[in-house]
Amino acid sequence: MNPNDPQFIYLILVLPALFGMVLIGDGTNKLIHNHEHGLISLIFGITFLAIVVLGYLFFSTYLIGSIK
Repeated sequence: MNPNDPQFIYLILVLPALFGMVLIGDGTNKLIHNHEHGLISLIFGITFLAIVVLGYLFFSTYLIGSIK
């Protein structure tokens, strides 16, 4: 799979980002309704989004380096 393909970007960045946003939404909903495990879901969602952002930075520098 070529890193320049849109499918690669979709698999590596978009789907995990959506999953992280769902975790954040679920954690927020649980915290609003006073469930104890909402903070865990919120922390995992934020961590997941941070990993996606770091992956984007890694792949963007990788793609820039492969073009030269």
